[in-house]
Amino acid sequence: MFHVLIIGAGTMGKIHNQAFALMKDVKVVGVVDSNHDNKWMDGQVFSSFEQALETMNQIDVVDICVPTPFHLEYVKKAADAKLNIICEKPLARSVEEGQAIINYCKEKNVKLFVAHVLRFFPEYVQAKALIDSGTIGKIGVARTSRAGSFPQGLNDWYSDYQSSGGVILDMVIHDIDFLRWCFGEVERVYAKGTLGEGYEKLDYALITMRFKNGVIAHLEGSWAHSSFSMKFEFSGLTGVIAYDSAKDKPIELHAHTNDAGLGGVAVPESPLQTNPYYRELRHFLDCLKKEIDPLVSAEDALIAVKIALSAIESIRTSQPKWLD
Repeated sequence: MFHVLIIGAGTMGKIHNQAFALMKDVKVVGVVDSNHDNKWMDGQVFSSFEQALETMNQIDVVDICVPTPFHLEYVKKAADAKLNIICEKPLARSVEEGQAIINYCKEKNVKLFVAHVLRFFPEYVQAKALIDSGTIGKIGVARTSRAGSFPQGLNDWYSDYQSSGGVILDMVIHDIDFLRWCFGEVERVYAKGTLGEGYEKLDYALITMRFKNGVIAHLEGSWAHSSFSMKFEFSGLTGVIAYDSAKDKPIELHAHTNDAGLGGVAVPESPLQTNPYYRELRHFLDCLKKEIDPLVSAEDALIAVKIALSAIESIRTSQPKWLD
């Protein structure tokens, strides 16, 4: 039985709690949050991490779901208590903080899992499998889009760019991590966006990434829509894989034919509708149980932060950023 303490009772804390509730070998023993008005919180609610430690007889895993600027603080507290850690993405607000988190967990000999959930969405898993199998041949161009309304958070922290990192660090980082999972290391980044333009409750960015294997990816991120949607398109020598969450049959495989230059046959795919947050958290706990490495490492999460921050710097300077 895994005894889990959740830190933070916001949106992600609630979603993680719902996923844990479906696992027979998991018990959420408490939630740490100063706002006790959150109606979803079951069991014991604590005002501080220290209070939870003093009260609970057993805690195996600490699940950190607080705003990004507090990740380092709570990682250190959990690691000092010799507790394994699940931490929401992004890992940190800066590369230096992210590296400090990784180093501290290694020093204290505790496991660190970073919740890059896109790797557990069935549609994205299926797309990667098609890419890896060579179904559409060598990939030349990839496009992703992720759009939604401006998020609400405690004390409106998303509006504080120095805290949240805006749409790129908080949301587009999903696609950054997924594309790197598919295509390997990024060579350079160029981006444009509304950063510094003075828009209130709006954020938009368009990023171009060139991978060392030659693939070019275009990533769009927007906090200016009324509803959430995500898309991708992978163009290869022999076909296209396309996905749009707004469609009834979101995944399509368009294979080039010999009969027409631009024609193609659409083959809708129907991935299993498994809750990706359940899949993600179940995977992390299974890694602990079996003592195996996770699908996404803490180092992967740190590289995603580095790429995202390089895109932000490109917007600031209007220049491409080369990655080491």
